Amino acid sequence: MDYNFDELITRRGTNSYKWDSAADADVLPMWVADMDFRTAPAITEALRRRVEHGIFGYTRVPQTYYEAVASWFARRHGWSMQTDWIMYTSGVVPALSAIIKGLTVPGDKVIAQTPVYNCFFSSIRNNGCELLANPLRREGDTYRMDFDDLERKAADPRARLLLLCNPHNPAGRVWMRDELARLNDICLRHGVRVVSDEIHCELVFSGHTYTPFASVSAECLANSITCVSPSKAFNTAGLQIASIISSDADIRARIDRAININEVCDVNPFGVIATEAAYSAEGEEWLLQLIAYLEENDRAFHAFCAEHLPQFPLTRLEGTYLEWMDCTALHLSSGKLEHVLLEKAQLWLNAGTMYGSEGEGYMRWNIACPRSRMLEGLERFAEFLQK
Repeated sequence: MDYNFDELITRRGTNSYKWDSAADADVLPMWVADMDFRTAPAITEALRRRVEHGIFGYTRVPQTYYEAVASWFARRHGWSMQTDWIMYTSGVVPALSAIIKGLTVPGDKVIAQTPVYNCFFSSIRNNGCELLANPLRREGDTYRMDFDDLERKAADPRARLLLLCNPHNPAGRVWMRDELARLNDICLRHGVRVVSDEIHCELVFSGHTYTPFASVSAECLANSITCVSPSKAFNTAGLQIASIISSDADIRARIDRAININEVCDVNPFGVIATEAAYSAEGEEWLLQLIAYLEENDRAFHAFCAEHLPQFPLTRLEGTYLEWMDCTALHLSSGKLEHVLLEKAQLWLNAGTMYGSEGEGYMRWNIACPRSRMLEGLERFAEFLQK
């Protein structure tokens, strides 16, 4: 079956955070990281059947949920996990917060590789911990880990955790096995546990391979907790479900206690059903076609910028659907540029400083939309510059 990702679907008026947050109906939002595509038909059909039942009481997560998660990662990514390693909660951000609460005390330090997903900062801060930034190094059109700096940061006696973004948002890196192994070696030397946010793991482009951090080695498995969800790849963020995976029973008990303290221990029936449907053969076929479409969007985005916006270098996108554009040629702060684009061009992008001070001068674009809509956003940006 062929899926139509070119279809323009109206989202305004559906209480979409992405589309309905702007008062001006002419604003084109290319900011929040959800997609403008309908989810896989396998998911909508499974949800339709559940809706027809008509009763939506408290949900018991069945064994089939755990089996679906374990089977998917074994089949697609070569990571064999036991189903009793898997815990559920209402999203990856609640998962990160519960993990930090369960494994630290206020005053501890948590390492993050900036620029990075902004909710890392709030999850650290809200649990009374302190951020230790391990900035990534910009090298040409990509980013690398700074292992020397990581060694120094991990040696801090108050460092307890490292939050890894794999694949990385917003840098677009899909970390390689040897990079992950070296990171873990450093963390092990200093007693720092790795918490790997792998929510973008399915969105990886040709020539690159997603490696689950816990699959690298027995040492990585023992020293890590992994957070996954179908929400990014299948556009189901509003269904609010995620899995936390750890092979350590004691760690799981501490996290489970924190999940209950934070009261994110209940999920809705639709999230469970959507996960099982996403991790099916039909869901996988839709996903493969989505990835191919996103790759074409990425090529079209880079081609447009090379021709019309050569003064704004782009990071090479290996995974995710988030373009990272260097806008320092404008000599405006990222926050100012976000405001001016919204006001003058009716184009909403994310300011790079949302992801840490290392994002100053950058803007993040969401290209998970029909190609015509993406090109319209680029045209608005180019016209804004001409004016």
